[in-house]
Amino acid sequence: MTPGLGQELHRWIAELYPIGRSITGNGVRETLGRLGRLLPLEVREVPTGTPVLDWTVPKEWNLRDAWIENSRGERVVDVRRSNLHVVGYSRPVRARLGLAQLKEHLFSEPEHPDWIPYRTTYYADGWGFCLSHRQLESLPDGEYEVCIDATLEPGSLTFGECVLPGATADEILLSAHVCHPALCNDNLSGVVVAAFLGRALAARQRRYTYRLLFIPGTIGSITWLALNEARVARIRHGLVLTCLGDAGRPTYKRSRRGNTEIDQAACHVLASRDGGHEVLDFTPWGYDERQFCSPGFDLPVGCLMRTPHGRFPQYHTSADDLDFVRPEALEDSLEICTAILDVLEHNHTYLNQSPKGEPQLGRRGLYPTTGGRAQGRDELALLWVLNLSDGRHTLLDIAERSRLPMDAVRRAADALVSCDLLREVAPGG
Repeated sequence: MTPGLGQELHRWIAELYPIGRSITGNGVRETLGRLGRLLPLEVREVPTGTPVLDWTVPKEWNLRDAWIENSRGERVVDVRRSNLHVVGYSRPVRARLGLAQLKEHLFSEPEHPDWIPYRTTYYADGWGFCLSHRQLESLPDGEYEVCIDATLEPGSLTFGECVLPGATADEILLSAHVCHPALCNDNLSGVVVAAFLGRALAARQRRYTYRLLFIPGTIGSITWLALNEARVARIRHGLVLTCLGDAGRPTYKRSRRGNTEIDQAACHVLASRDGGHEVLDFTPWGYDERQFCSPGFDLPVGCLMRTPHGRFPQYHTSADDLDFVRPEALEDSLEICTAILDVLEHNHTYLNQSPKGEPQLGRRGLYPTTGGRAQGRDELALLWVLNLSDGRHTLLDIAERSRLPMDAVRRAADALVSCDLLREVAPGG
């Protein structure tokens, strides 16, 4: 592990944590502006009312202030204490209400009485406040003044896109959602890991072109797909990144097809690590993988996370805070992502140039000249690569079949290429 990398990732989450975000608005713009310090990010604006597949880009929402005051003029709920106190996309309100009326607009979690829940009303005309259940139950009867100082009017949907050209036009898509306020694991962990991946990719040679998206959930991916339908055929592999900072074991959710190269690469990397992991089959529920994998696109996009959404009690509550995400988990997640991309970058297909019998490796300096000893892993890797390099098997196929590490298989292939025993070909060629 790189010294201090986990702490750096955590510091970035801490910097972005106070920003009030939603699916549109200035909070998204501010978040993208700060991420631009890490990677070359283009910020795109799509006007309200733009048709995007079966949806329409909504009005833009910006919150300036929100509070509930009791009869003594005390602010018992104040958005300046927590961005989660206001239901996202609440319409502007200024009113005096009795407690019974007010409770129709209050949301809490009785199962976790000290946590503030996260709630939204994106596509309905509503308003509300979120607060801890303990505070809700302590509110005395009486009159309350409520204020939601917000604008909900024509504007635009904002998203960030970073394209890093590679040796080929074939693309790897990396996507993270930027629409949640004050949620560290479900939102900012994926955003920050994706940004650090982009920074590292920008500094190295690339076989693939990388497209990194920082988009609001659901409507952001739908908007991007609608605007880029002509280019999605270039996407060869993709990952949605989310929930990457908790202490749970790494989890990979397969693409809709279930057997694509990204599925194979992610499962291979996770299986080669200590500490356990989980692989989930595709379901049309979750994050933006369900948009990229919708049947009209059916892109090879999986989802990488640690504990899946809904399986940790802190999900969509104020307890998904800076203490919940761990530097070591963030760093580990970044390393897993990097390892998966390394597999994809080097997953070539070769054709054996001496396929009749084993070529004599000893005279080429690739095999011990003294026989009789137990076979080493490097020698075994050479033989597996020669045997399966028939133009149909990739190096990842060979690593899976042989149960050897991808690195050992890659080294064997490089050595055989240097001796003109292998020739790279297009897959299936």
